Amino acid sequence: MDNDLAALAAAYGVATEFWDQSGQHQVVPAETVVAVLAALGVDATTHAGIQAALHERRMRDWRRALPPVYVQRQGDAAQVWVHLPHGDSARLWIELEDGGARHDVGQVDRWVEPVEVDGGLVGEATFALPGDLPTGWHRLHAELRSHEGDARFTSTVLVVTPRRLELPEALRTRRGWGFGAQLYSVRSSRSWGLGDLGDLSDLVAWSGHDLGADFLLINPLHAASPVPPMAPSPYLPVTRRFANPVYIRVEDVPEFAYLGEAGRKAVEMLSADVKATNATADLLERDPVWKAKRSALEFVHAVPLSPGRRARYAAFREREGSGLEDFALWCALADTYGQPADWPEELADPKGEAAEKARTELADLVEFHVWLQWVLDEQLEAAQEAATDAGMAIGVMHDLAVGVHPEGADAWALRDVLAKDVAVGAPPDMYNQMGQDWSQPPWRPDALAEAAFIPYRDMLRTVLKHAGGIRIDHVLGLFRLWWIPRGMPAKDGTYVRYDHDALVGILALEAQRAGAVVIGEDLGTVEAWVQDTLRDRGILGTSILWFEADEGGAPLAPEHWRELALTSVTTHDLPPTWGFIQGEHVRLRHELGLLAKPYEEELAEAGQSLDAWRRLLQDRGLLRPDAGSEEFVEALHRLIAQSPARLLCVSLADAVGDRRAQNQPGTDQEYPNWRVPLTDAATRPVLVEDLPEDALLRRIVATVTS
Repeated sequence: MDNDLAALAAAYGVATEFWDQSGQHQVVPAETVVAVLAALGVDATTHAGIQAALHERRMRDWRRALPPVYVQRQGDAAQVWVHLPHGDSARLWIELEDGGARHDVGQVDRWVEPVEVDGGLVGEATFALPGDLPTGWHRLHAELRSHEGDARFTSTVLVVTPRRLELPEALRTRRGWGFGAQLYSVRSSRSWGLGDLGDLSDLVAWSGHDLGADFLLINPLHAASPVPPMAPSPYLPVTRRFANPVYIRVEDVPEFAYLGEAGRKAVEMLSADVKATNATADLLERDPVWKAKRSALEFVHAVPLSPGRRARYAAFREREGSGLEDFALWCALADTYGQPADWPEELADPKGEAAEKARTELADLVEFHVWLQWVLDEQLEAAQEAATDAGMAIGVMHDLAVGVHPEGADAWALRDVLAKDVAVGAPPDMYNQMGQDWSQPPWRPDALAEAAFIPYRDMLRTVLKHAGGIRIDHVLGLFRLWWIPRGMPAKDGTYVRYDHDALVGILALEAQRAGAVVIGEDLGTVEAWVQDTLRDRGILGTSILWFEADEGGAPLAPEHWRELALTSVTTHDLPPTWGFIQGEHVRLRHELGLLAKPYEEELAEAGQSLDAWRRLLQDRGLLRPDAGSEEFVEALHRLIAQSPARLLCVSLADAVGDRRAQNQPGTDQEYPNWRVPLTDAATRPVLVEDLPEDALLRRIVATVTS
């Protein structure tokens, strides 16, 4: 690869080589590097273009007085630069977020050779930031004074992040445990065909009070498109900041009580058909559920709010600000014009004249979608309150997807900070030997920093508002993401690096403010130092029994697993343990054409791995030699309880004997991903009301609590 192209790639954090999961060194084709640089707004198609881009990159910071944002870890000695005409002077001070006392910033005696910029000499002054600043979003102000005494003022964002995120006090002297569940799959007799926030409140109240659970980890609740077809994947939302109103429990909205007899009967009729599906093990269908639920919610929305409720609604709307209004406008436009590909061309710009005009013309629709988010916010708050009232140390643990739909609300409203013509994915790994293309547009590292990371912060704040914990799917994305240029296969992408100190620090800051635990899903191709960094910041990793192996590939004894981790037997990207031990994961990938090796070879390797785990369990006295599948599953859960992990997670699917996989990575229509309801070993539906009397569930729970 051309040296200048490699230097340009390095300047933008684009990898030209990497080590894959099997330890093999891979060189990235120049074609991939050029395409990824184009997605960052850099023309590297010619030598002249590369030279010009290198010059612009070198001059970028010299052309501005202060960086667009500075992120400092509390307690660290840190310095910040100021660029100004050579010979001019500068004075800096800090304005704290809470409006407290001003902090002057002292200059450091450090000489930096001035640089010629656009025909003039620019110097660099260095200032030392205090290490004892409180955490928060502060402002760093500068007064720049010329030789002649003229002064100009500028400022930037200064973020001080916590040194380390601590566990809740209740879990500092004991380990915690909880269930992991796909909420939409866990229905009750009151559900409208999908598990909802009423079911969530019941799940945390029951498991907290009766079983002593500390948390319930659920799938992402991010919003999908309000117009059909509603994407089933919770990991491909239209926005990560706001939630999906399909999870609203209609009857729990306070205004439902004031519908009157005719209104309540109308809602009852709307719900009848979708409620009937709760008694079946048929695949879940979101579109009929949302059609019925939306009509019912329109009835409820028409009920006037009381003065107190109206005041709370206004406060919610003000708190969420323009981000909420933009999302609601996108939903209103989708209601009006259908999928974004069918919108009038002038609506492509969210800040354009046509969008502003639509904001007025569609005001009623916009308000309806704002109201839906308020109802969701209230029901999420009620679920977390139910969890803490039940004695849970953490409560509801939300899940944050890696990215968003390429034609969704975030891709529209945040277009300035999301990259175009590339998608996020994964290189070939244990989940998919062909690589994965998730179709999601990634954050642009440069643009996100220019925006002072505020879009990222606002997303975290909304998700964390009623959360006791958060799982970050593919937390490695805070360090680097696999970018796939449009038109290329997933295996031909490359990594793009991010400012992980800033992203991890801001995550820790917002979680600390919310009182939430953070779990990083750090599976896949992981650089060793990444897990060390997360551990040092108090972010727990993820430990899956099937992937815990020593250097020779044999099962790793549980006492050698990580302490700062959430540990479970399985993950939603594999079949439940009952299906896994029967080779369901191999059979399914074979049928879908996702195996790189012959089926018999893969099946034999899977069998050898299971035999190795059986031997380990037998050697420890956890499993009889002639034990069946049920005892095998229980013994595996006893094994994770022997690890030092601070949090243990039991899949609710494992606890009731479910067999079917929720998701097969690397597929879309080939497998009914995210549409499988919770069932038992005989494929009978399991409802929330069935759980307290489930004997198998109580035996599985006993393995991690006794």
